[in-house]
Amino acid sequence: MEDVHQGVDATATLRALYPRLRGFAAVVAPLEMEPDDLVQEALARVLASPSWPEIVDIEAYTRRTMVNLASNERRRLGRARAARQREVVDVSFVHEYPSDVADLDRLSPVTRALLCLVVLEGWAVADAAVACGCTALAARARLSRARRQLRDVIESEPYDE
Repeated sequence: MEDVHQGVDATATLRALYPRLRGFAAVVAPLEMEPDDLVQEALARVLASPSWPEIVDIEAYTRRTMVNLASNERRRLGRARAARQREVVDVSFVHEYPSDVADLDRLSPVTRALLCLVVLEGWAVADAAVACGCTALAARARLSRARRQLRDVIESEPYDE
């Protein structure tokens, strides 16, 4: 790969990567977070990093940064939800309707990222594991658990004809 750290080449490379990164962000970001915001924050952090000139695979590095940011945002949102629940006295009037997106949102950002890369984008498990910062063995285990969990949810839903 040519040196993407030089001016115009870096800009062209990042423009070419942006659509793939945005699609990835749509999968790993919490529902409350805009995918474009996640991509832009990740790119800003990557470009501001002192190790920027030494990054070999900018796409993998940026995807890993996005997973980390999504995990941080999910934890922040969880703390905010918990704080709001302590404030609310009675929420019995709120109805929750099942959703496939909600089922995916229950998975961790790393697991969603692995599902996206392996199932949707056709990556090898080992390559996806590297991009998500885990071992291939851990990635296979996460994928297996996620598939089983999603299958159980789908099979437990009532079937309407």
